[in-house]
Amino acid sequence: MTDFTRRTLIRSAAAAGLAGGTLLDLARAFAQESPWKPEAGASLNVLRWKQFVEAENTSFVKMVDAFSKATGVKVNVSYESFDDIQPKASVAANTGQGPDLVWGLHSLPQLFPEKCLPMDDVADYLAKTYGGWIKGPEPYGKANGKWVAIPVAVNGGYMNYRISSMNKAGFKTFPTDFPGFLELCKALKKNNTPAGFALGHATGDANSWLHWILWGHGGYLIDKDNKVSINSPETAKALEYCKQLYGTFIEGTPSWNDASNNKAFLAGDLHLTLNGISIYVAAKTAGAKGDEKMKAMAEDIDHALNPVGPVGHPTELQLAFPILGFNFTKVPNAAKAFIAFMMSAQQYNPWLEGAQGYLTQTLHAYDTNPVWTADPKNKVFGEASARTLPISGVGPLSPQAAAAAADFIVVDMFARYCTGQEDLKTTIKTAERAAQRTFR
Repeated sequence: MTDFTRRTLIRSAAAAGLAGGTLLDLARAFAQESPWKPEAGASLNVLRWKQFVEAENTSFVKMVDAFSKATGVKVNVSYESFDDIQPKASVAANTGQGPDLVWGLHSLPQLFPEKCLPMDDVADYLAKTYGGWIKGPEPYGKANGKWVAIPVAVNGGYMNYRISSMNKAGFKTFPTDFPGFLELCKALKKNNTPAGFALGHATGDANSWLHWILWGHGGYLIDKDNKVSINSPETAKALEYCKQLYGTFIEGTPSWNDASNNKAFLAGDLHLTLNGISIYVAAKTAGAKGDEKMKAMAEDIDHALNPVGPVGHPTELQLAFPILGFNFTKVPNAAKAFIAFMMSAQQYNPWLEGAQGYLTQTLHAYDTNPVWTADPKNKVFGEASARTLPISGVGPLSPQAAAAAADFIVVDMFARYCTGQEDLKTTIKTAERAAQRTFR
């Protein structure tokens, strides 16, 4: 492989704020030394998720513009909601037509790994240059031991709460275990300052907190041998616990999508939820623009790691953002060059800062990014990549595990029981049958 000494020096200078050049200058230097030379007249179509933090997308757009000017590659970016990314990507995979690159969620690449552009060379290059991959998100880039995507970032979903409401409920610090967490939620409801967590088809929020509850009790959809194991006493305990939590929630959570809790919190109706840092960023940004109500809310918001369940160790599911290329693309070199530049320090460090804690790094070189110390309320989100399990839990990440998540098998099991649609045994059996069809 090429000697990247000069590029490494540029990267280090940029990270330290010492480089005299603009992002475009750095992009030109990258293009000169990159092992992937875009095809003549290359044009890339990129599908990504809609922004939750404006400054993140602003940094992304600047990166796209610099890459295009430096390489001559025209890049067209389209945006879709979390829930619409997977269906559109699946159609493209099945038809062999559509975007060249899809920047999606969780285990999207594992739904159709045979349709993905091989990424071993990109993954190896990035690992060698930037300190290696963080263990938590790494599985989202692989299928059958081969790299089929690049895990760009992780969105940490942690406890977002109003400090004054927690204190009024009788808690000086946020609970660190499940019993204490339930007692806090009960006290918040009593004070008419309720908690609320998505029980609808919220790809990010619902999957994250319900898998955390299930795994925290030792229940898993599949075991380490890829066998369906959801029908267990541990699952029953998780469901019983969750139903008690649901009794403390604000109304409407069974129909919530990924934006619902953000809106309810910022409206002042919700005082505790699991979310990324976007609620805090929105309040802080509005406050900086002169909105005194939002300024006061931002000052009253804080974050905490998810409490630990009976298993005695963290069982978090954080939202991974892998980017994949389709093998039908006519411009594979341009696609790989784009991803490599996207992950390079000269653009990744300012992009991570622009996200203001909403996104967490996947390569160890970025562990010391200033965003994690710029504001003490950002700190917990910097741990998301290191603490997360893959969406398959203790089992292997496979197309079947990806399909199970996309079909909301675990989410629907909890929703049916919490809302009284099915009794305990029936809802577990329903989930077990759905899982057996998926993993047969």
